[in-house]
Amino acid sequence: MTSVSTIPRPRPRLSRADYVVFGGIAVLLLANLLGLVFHGGRFNPFVDGWLAVLSDWAAVVLVWLAVNRVRLSRPDIILAAAAVTALAVGDTAYRLLPDHAGAALMPSLADTGYLLFYVFMVGVLAVIARRSLRAPAWPVLLNSAVGALGAASVLAMMLTPALETAFNSPFSVPVFLSMAFPVLDLLLIAALAGVAAMPGRVLGRSGLLLAVGLLLFATADAVYALQVQVDSVLIGSALNGVWAIGFALITAWVLASGRRRPLPDDSAVVTVADGTTDAASSVTAPMAATAAGLAVLLLASQTHVSVLAVGLAGGTLALAAIPLAFRQRQLHSLSRTDELTGLPNRRALAVDVAARLRAVDARPSALLVLDLDRFKEINDSLGHEAGDLLLERIGARLSDALQAGDLLARLGGDEFAVHLHHADQKRATAMARRLRLVTARPLVIDGLSLEIGLSIGIALSPEHGSDLSGLMRKADIAMYAAKSSRVGQHVYSPGDDSNDEARLRTLHELRIALANNQLVLHYQPKVHLPTDTVPGVEALVRWNHPTRGLLYPAAFLDVAENGGLMRTLTRVVLELALDQAVLWQAQGRTVTVAVNLSSRSLADYQLAGVVTTMLTERGLPGSALMLEVTEEFLLVDRDRARNILLRLRKAGVLIAVDDFGTGYSSLAYLRDLPIDELKLDQSFVIPMLDDDRASALVASSIHLGHSLGMRIVAEGVETVEVLDQLAQFGCDMAQGYHLSRPIPAAELERWLDSRTPMPVGLRAIR
Repeated sequence: MTSVSTIPRPRPRLSRADYVVFGGIAVLLLANLLGLVFHGGRFNPFVDGWLAVLSDWAAVVLVWLAVNRVRLSRPDIILAAAAVTALAVGDTAYRLLPDHAGAALMPSLADTGYLLFYVFMVGVLAVIARRSLRAPAWPVLLNSAVGALGAASVLAMMLTPALETAFNSPFSVPVFLSMAFPVLDLLLIAALAGVAAMPGRVLGRSGLLLAVGLLLFATADAVYALQVQVDSVLIGSALNGVWAIGFALITAWVLASGRRRPLPDDSAVVTVADGTTDAASSVTAPMAATAAGLAVLLLASQTHVSVLAVGLAGGTLALAAIPLAFRQRQLHSLSRTDELTGLPNRRALAVDVAARLRAVDARPSALLVLDLDRFKEINDSLGHEAGDLLLERIGARLSDALQAGDLLARLGGDEFAVHLHHADQKRATAMARRLRLVTARPLVIDGLSLEIGLSIGIALSPEHGSDLSGLMRKADIAMYAAKSSRVGQHVYSPGDDSNDEARLRTLHELRIALANNQLVLHYQPKVHLPTDTVPGVEALVRWNHPTRGLLYPAAFLDVAENGGLMRTLTRVVLELALDQAVLWQAQGRTVTVAVNLSSRSLADYQLAGVVTTMLTERGLPGSALMLEVTEEFLLVDRDRARNILLRLRKAGVLIAVDDFGTGYSSLAYLRDLPIDELKLDQSFVIPMLDDDRASALVASSIHLGHSLGMRIVAEGVETVEVLDQLAQFGCDMAQGYHLSRPIPAAELERWLDSRTPMPVGLRAIR
């Protein structure tokens, strides 16, 4: 599974005034850069003086607008804005107050501004690095230190003449400054390299702007330090262009970062669930730094290099050896840890439980296999990011519910396992109930309140086995028994083996059936009572099993749903139904075919597109198909249901609510959702002649549906008396064994052609 573990946050929108301000300031910055390129090598008062200062302060306005946008919630943005301001102050003093640039007793205003710029920028990198540290922190810090020392050693080698001149001269403010700027450059590059060595994309996509901007500053400072040893460097030279570009890039980073809100835990790291990004960054940066340190030492043996550069290079190699032990431990820990939830993984479970079972004082214990109910539906509906977040939170809840000595592991997907040390059946079942209770509490994911069910299988040791593989297999069998029976939890018993073998065999054979066209449809007519016509039929799936004969849905639908075959089965049924609709259309029969859809099928975000494509390929209008949905799907997530049903309605597909009246929530969805037909559940229709309450419910439901402009279909009509009563209530359509059982298409055609008219008395009622 590869997914991003953070949830994207909306970015603040910019007003029209913002765009005007930003555009004007961008023009100033661009004009300054163009002026530096084309005005020649001499000092130009307008370009190198006023225009440069104006562009500096324009950048200051921009960064403080960014600070105002994040409302003081981002220390890195505040420090970066302070750094840009300090640089603007220093630049203004340097360009417009040249007489004060070389004070002998104390740093000038220009030098103070420049020094503060470096201090603030190192603070920015320190905040980012601190915010991005995650346990275990020491290996990350060591990798960062190796990267920092390696980069610093290279820069120290480049600055050898400037550093030696500064260190060998008597102390004075100019000498101090000539030493301070190269040292601050070393510190800045070291901090940047250290951040780059951290696992994950610590700086984010916009971090490249900051990194390039700081590198340009350090490079220009290094060149300046070397040139100033030979001759003075004039304002307006090419170096000023390099500083200006670096300054613009840093400003752009502040603006880009100010529009991205951090996560609740103040983390800027974007980690990838498969671990490839972390692994690459944690190895590549230290290796590059180690190679740089070696190169500096080799050059030191051939030419003169400053003592500082040699010391930094030696420190790089010394530190590079330390993380090897940490990295080995880290890799061992990672091999036992589930990266998404941070829980032990299947490997750790196998090793630890096997050791527990082999212990001399091993007492009775229990292995629980846990599976989230309908997780695939949530994952398909809301996306993998929401699914990953759900798994993280469920893992945390399960962990909090366990006792000391219990072991929780994630097996993969939506499956977890718990080994209860020193537990009998009583404690195991009690813990299973507790785990189901803690997961049943609503979880808010993407603004939706979700209630997650849990199916748990329990195997006991030594009663059901004394090795992990045997216990795992039996707990897994028990879990499927719990899921199939919908009891929530189940303790393994020998009789479950045959049930599990039957389930697996059925699942295997169903895969073959879907591939070999063994599924067939039977059709039950829906009779329109006022006209005695048949405007539609309901398609009901059957499995023409090669050895077991004709199987009804109860024999295989649960297996299909739990085995992940429901999407394929649904599409096969839709294809069969629509192919039959094409044949009836060619015969001149205008019949709407209704197909039942499970909640999981409806949650498939591709459903509307698939249905539309099927209709288009067959040249059928949308009204040739009716989809029967359950109240359960409509009530769990009304907004999503509305979006899906509106897309289907846009294609002309009709919508019916099946088993109406068995729901457990408000009927407000009838007002909000595009529904054409309500199908009264047979549990109300069958007893209506003998039960006044059932009769009243049927009559009121018919009236309710008509008042909302919906047709009413009564299911389970098994006698002529019930049919007459429905007609008196004004029911639109009826369906049931009294009219016809579900039959194959050819038999239905004969039934339609040979129908006798409805009794006159019944017609007169309408």
